Amino acid sequence: MRASSLSFLVAALILAFGMLWGLAMAISQDHSTLTAHAHLNLLGWVSLFLFGLFYRLHPALDAARVARLQVLIWVIGTIVMVIGVAMIHMGNHQGEPLAGAGSVMVLVSVALFVWQVIRHERTSAA
Repeated sequence: MRASSLSFLVAALILAFGMLWGLAMAISQDHSTLTAHAHLNLLGWVSLFLFGLFYRLHPALDAARVARLQVLIWVIGTIVMVIGVAMIHMGNHQGEPLAGAGSVMVLVSVALFVWQVIRHERTSAA
């Protein structure tokens, strides 16, 4: 599966889950996990979908294994971070290591993405 297809598929699933989560918070009137919900929407829906657009615009990168790796690290890191942040905001501070580990994974994924963008721009400008 190409990186763009993986990005679009997972982003759409996260969008649906995020909408259900938001609806559940509204119905229960318990917004204690609002911060985690916002992280999920921004990282899992918006950013992931934008990665998909970038990769779709650059087919050589889209087919590269490093692009799929970058997306997978992003997805796993986002999920781990969101679970940790939700736990913290529900009063369970055992979620702090999860939030930290997920954050580091997302940062590693960003570094991979930035490296690919720089590499692509250097080769396409030549």
